[in-house]
Amino acid sequence: MTERVVLAYSGGLDTSVAIGWIAEETGAEVVAVAVDVGQGGEDLDVIRKRALACGAVEAEVADAKDEFAEEYCLPAIKANALYMDRYPLVSALSRPTIVKHLVAAARKHGASTVAHGCTGKGNDQVRFEAGISSLAPDLTCIAPVRDYAMTRDKAIAFCEEKGLPIATSKKSPYSIDQNVFGRAVETGFLEDIWNAPIEDVYEYTENPAVPREADEVTITFDKGVPVAIDGTRVTVLQAIQQLNERAGAHGVGRIDMVEDRLVGIKSREVYESPGGIALIAAHQELENVTVERELARYKRQVEQRWAELVYDGMWFSPLKRALDGFVEQANEHVSGDIRMTLQGGRAVVTGRRSASSLYDFNLATYDSGDTFDQSLSKGFIEIFGMSSKIAAKRDLHQA
Repeated sequence: MTERVVLAYSGGLDTSVAIGWIAEETGAEVVAVAVDVGQGGEDLDVIRKRALACGAVEAEVADAKDEFAEEYCLPAIKANALYMDRYPLVSALSRPTIVKHLVAAARKHGASTVAHGCTGKGNDQVRFEAGISSLAPDLTCIAPVRDYAMTRDKAIAFCEEKGLPIATSKKSPYSIDQNVFGRAVETGFLEDIWNAPIEDVYEYTENPAVPREADEVTITFDKGVPVAIDGTRVTVLQAIQQLNERAGAHGVGRIDMVEDRLVGIKSREVYESPGGIALIAAHQELENVTVERELARYKRQVEQRWAELVYDGMWFSPLKRALDGFVEQANEHVSGDIRMTLQGGRAVVTGRRSASSLYDFNLATYDSGDTFDQSLSKGFIEIFGMSSKIAAKRDLHQA
């Protein structure tokens, strides 16, 4: 029986050429798998037919937008996941979604190898291969660009030689990855970190410097899940899509940063995640109202580690799974409404209400009706500061 390789297929030049390239290099048959995580572009059936025309023995397409939103974006929202306190893991979240479908296709078609189009210096090669090995340790992975030196020039020449039905026009100056949760842009003139981004870089967001009338939105959460926008029920996917449009219209969610890649280099990245940033900001504020202080403090530590694990491709790791349980429990009382104003590139919280609120007006107020017993504070401060006071006396004595 001929060996089979499952290829993560996008429909573009590089992965279309990779079908024939892999066949020539390995002698294996190629099964192409395209996964829709809300990246837009061509119709899935068009992509499937192109894969077959380029030599794939089988081609599968999957509409995974709802799956991506509910099983991957939602946990990130609950975890307030921002890598290096800024990046909402746009690309990192989509990779395990795709990995799951690649492994399922490998099982279905009896493939022993999975292929992807990553280079040897990025994060995605780790995300794909670590994810695949976690779900299916028996499968091997190959990357034609990395392992077989399939440069773009060679890909264009191969395409023309074989007469493949794929355009070979001049490559965009940017490397772009996008899905429903956001958009990532790198390379080109952005590699000079002194160069400011130009408006052409952006697609999901409008220029925040252009004056516009503010948009007020109310987001309802139930145990950390966004369930309604302005009182109208939504799925997680619909919440992200609607806020992409509304927050994006005000330039919310633009991020320009130099980040620490897993492979050890620093990389300049420009991101857009209007829906993601708005939802995380709203969720964070609702946690401020509903989550007990010590739990909230510890959760912030967990959030950072959770984001690092996902960024590093460890979605299916034991530690990530264990932290998922903590995040889920911490969201038990994160229910209520957050009102936000979207304007000038910012999503600003202006109102909060929750039946699970820990905010007690009578304890917080400085006006009449105050129920906080201020007489208790003097003794509390004495005991709370006791150890530092004792140490200070010792240090002064020994000085």
